[in-house]
Amino acid sequence: MAKASDIKNGNILRFNGELVQVEDFLHRTPGNLRAFYQARMRNVRSGKLVEYRFRTDEEVDIRRVETSDYQYLYEDGDSLVVMDNATYDQHNVPKMLFGSAVKFLKEGTNVIVAFESDEPIIGSIPGSAELEITYTEPAVKGDTSTGAMKNATVETGAEIRVPLFINIGDKVKVDTATGTYVERVKG
Repeated sequence: MAKASDIKNGNILRFNGELVQVEDFLHRTPGNLRAFYQARMRNVRSGKLVEYRFRTDEEVDIRRVETSDYQYLYEDGDSLVVMDNATYDQHNVPKMLFGSAVKFLKEGTNVIVAFESDEPIIGSIPGSAELEITYTEPAVKGDTSTGAMKNATVETGAEIRVPLFINIGDKVKVDTATGTYVERVKG
């Protein structure tokens, strides 16, 4: 067991029987009171925020988490099947670990998955994706108001808003965190 003073931002802890990731960890020394550590942690499964004050000598359970690159192969119900790029082992990872960005995930894309004792706990995909437009309404001649946007469907099935000059077959760069159009990809 480690002491509270060993905790760093980003650590995964076993706290009250749940896995939590430390988001913010500060040492406080208020006036004539004893020093303590103020921690803001997010539950890995539910996403709930937990705030807690650790005594400086309190024992904590810092978990060892292995993170590595995987290649997304295909969707299987509520899971994504990913393959370890080094060993070629395949794992089923719950879709919910990737959040709303999962709708921009294209087969063959590299993703990062963190495992704690053979259980996937955190998933992240690249910050942007280059996707082809599969459907969009043609722009109407003369409809050129500044910043005008229209709906478009990308190859993964997700809907985004794009500028009027984007057509079917164009490749666009999409911010996976917000789902917004970034730019048209040349070539």
